[in-house]
Amino acid sequence: EVQLVESGGGLVQPGGSLGLSCAASGFTFDNYAMGWVRQAPGKGLEWVSRITGGGLLTEDASSVSGRFTISRDNAKNTLYLQMNYLKPEDTAVYYCVKYKIFMMDDDPLRYTNRGQGTQVTVSS
Repeated sequence: EVQLVESGGGLVQPGGSLGLSCAASGFTFDNYAMGWVRQAPGKGLEWVSRITGGGLLTEDASSVSGRFTISRDNAKNTLYLQMNYLKPEDTAVYYCVKYKIFMMDDDPLRYTNRGQGTQVTVSS
């Protein structure tokens, strides 16, 4: 059974930083691209960032490019998201997602599994 467990969310002031982790189990982690999506209050699901199975290629949404960094440690079956220069509009529930294949396909919201999410609140 695929399990994705996020951690690291919390309350942070604008301009601050926060790091998220996602512990994965139940599948061969380095065989699959992984990513992060988020859902702000009253809004739809938004793709944030994704990374190929080997970790060599990454892609970020324009709204977070230059501020967020996705990475993975395949030896630890863990996905990360380092978030810097956070803004109030980054407030959302952040979900770790698993994709169907090793590489990235056309639709970053076409994932196969999603974790329970972790709340990130950016506020002064």
